[in-house]
Amino acid sequence: MDERSRLLGRQPVLVVRAAILRAVRAYFEGQGFVEVETPSRVYAPGQEIHLDAIPAGRDRRGERFLITSPEYHMKRLVASGLPRIVQFCRCFRAEEAGPFHQPEFTMIEWYRANGTMGELMQDCEALVEAAARVAGTWPCADVPATRRGSHGAEAMPLGGGFQRTTVRELLRQHAGIQLRGDETEAEMRALAASAGCQVTADAAWDDCFYQVFLDRIEPHLGSSRPTFVSDWPLPLAALARRKPGELLTAERFELYAAGIELANAFGELTDSVEQRRRFEEESAIRGARGKTVYPLDEQLLGALEHMPPTCGIALGFDRLVMLVTGAATIRDVVAFGDDEV
Repeated sequence: MDERSRLLGRQPVLVVRAAILRAVRAYFEGQGFVEVETPSRVYAPGQEIHLDAIPAGRDRRGERFLITSPEYHMKRLVASGLPRIVQFCRCFRAEEAGPFHQPEFTMIEWYRANGTMGELMQDCEALVEAAARVAGTWPCADVPATRRGSHGAEAMPLGGGFQRTTVRELLRQHAGIQLRGDETEAEMRALAASAGCQVTADAAWDDCFYQVFLDRIEPHLGSSRPTFVSDWPLPLAALARRKPGELLTAERFELYAAGIELANAFGELTDSVEQRRRFEEESAIRGARGKTVYPLDEQLLGALEHMPPTCGIALGFDRLVMLVTGAATIRDVVAFGDDEV
């Protein structure tokens, strides 16, 4: 198929995509959010072990990178006194490709100062409903055959509230694992093996966890209706705070639907000392694995000292459009796939 024919065939979904974006913006305006724009080229793109940034030139201050997320600068704005902010932005992650991934994609990220994780869940449910109504797929969205999982249904109900579960419950139910959250790497390797998952003899804690999650959990997630997965083990806290009263649990949830991870939310860590410790630990792991070690964001660490209790979330906009239009791959809902640039 030539390019003109391909782009003509994509026009209907692009029209729907634009209408969904308008509906999502209207939701946030109705909730009193301020829409912001933060830099796309930064010096400190983050330390998360499984995310690699794309270089974007060097100047007198050092090398810049395209953002993997607008998180750091948005938190600085919250710390400055903006209580509800949202951003619709392009994000960039190296070496990401597949049915749900492109190196360049659209993210919606928002923060609620003095808000709750429950409010973020309500936001997600409202956004999915708004998008599905625009797409004409409310209250049931089509599910491509490749993503029907264990449920096998051709349609997914989107109304009536999303399911809620926890990481530990999923591990117990689908992998037979009772996870504490303070296991050694050797113990994690043994747990992965007990669940029938193959990991290397020197696999790290996070690699063992994600192998089990990929093999035993994800095929079941969000197959019957969208599902919030909460209470992540503390080693996977990233920028999330500890859950009150639970020393080995992070206040974090992810939203899954029809085989797609849609969103990732944190009860935000505002302890700058603890956040520095985590950054330094992640930097050491990145170095040990031969990955680029990025500078620490000292301005973020300084801002955390003034940041109120806050909950924040990032939602993949392309994936939201995929869900409500029944698209099989991310390239079906963007104007140009990465291989068409």
